[in-house]
Amino acid sequence: MDFRYTEEQQALQETLGRFIERDYDFERRRALAGSPLGYSAEAWMQYADLGVLALPFPTQYGGLGGSRVELMAVMEMVGRGLLLEPFFSTVVLCGGLIRDAASQALRERLLPQIASGSLRLAFACYEAESRYELGHVASQATADGDDWRLSGLKTVVLDAPSADYFLVSARSSGGVADSHGISLFLVKRDAPGVSLRSYPTQSGGRAADLRLESVVAEALVGTPGGALGVIERAADKGIAALCAEAVGIMVALNEATLSYLKTRRQFGVPIGTFQALQHRMADMYVAAEQARSMSILATMHADAEDVAVRRRYVSGAKAYIGETSRFVGQQAVQLHGGMGIVDELAVSHYFKRLTMIDLTLGDADFHLGRCSDLLCSSGWE
Repeated sequence: MDFRYTEEQQALQETLGRFIERDYDFERRRALAGSPLGYSAEAWMQYADLGVLALPFPTQYGGLGGSRVELMAVMEMVGRGLLLEPFFSTVVLCGGLIRDAASQALRERLLPQIASGSLRLAFACYEAESRYELGHVASQATADGDDWRLSGLKTVVLDAPSADYFLVSARSSGGVADSHGISLFLVKRDAPGVSLRSYPTQSGGRAADLRLESVVAEALVGTPGGALGVIERAADKGIAALCAEAVGIMVALNEATLSYLKTRRQFGVPIGTFQALQHRMADMYVAAEQARSMSILATMHADAEDVAVRRRYVSGAKAYIGETSRFVGQQAVQLHGGMGIVDELAVSHYFKRLTMIDLTLGDADFHLGRCSDLLCSSGWE
């Protein structure tokens, strides 16, 4: 099987690469990370003009009908450029949920706005005691005539400060840890009872804790009480996208480290001529290539209907890439010496982003545990 990108997919990456080189260099990125918004509104609209925001949506909703492979190609470039815009939250997670689970009317209303860049969303799925378990939901949803009222606290909602709407998981029936009784709701940012506590993330993005106090939901997404399966599948697709982003970062780290080894001199020669450092560089390259293979596996199986099969590949990739990205990041920092930790060098920012990716939607330990559970239950074929 040929795993190389097609000419069209390569052209998509090259287009984003030219944009990053021309308009989104590292100094520009540092300035954006310290700005009040935390990203570039102009760049967001450029993504819309390039069709990136419309990529994964059907053509009848203003999309381009792109496949998961095109999305993987884009996420690799998001990683290489350390892009701060809320592409993952708005397009991958929330856009994917609306595409797969919302009513026809809601898809017709929201997806064209996402594709045009006029709408941003954030996914509020975790709570303080959930520890990566999407089915641990204490927030309550109570029917009020034709409406639903939501109350509860959602934590670490990525890109929430700039979102126009939130997709919120809340319990309409059952106990806190029950797999049934979880529903998904669309909540408007300025709805009465919504409040945010915003803060920067380690990698320069933005997040917030979302408090809901008897908030009337804008709409119910999917069926009442049956949203957990849809949410878990969306999260698995999100994990596959994060794996691709991590691969893009590791490739960029390897390129930066190799360039440094060729130019930094000691004892009158480039340090890249030292055999011990060549071996470490070779190990970093092999690790990144293995991570790419795992990313491809996750991408190709993220849509699988069989939950055990899907989790086998997605959790396996997330666990492996979490460990591999730590290795590559640490080696890159060490091979750069003291320069590897300074804020003025991209290496430290790449490593921070790899750390954030590992902690998003379940860290390496969590997904190793999930793989172990599959083995013990004979779910691993």
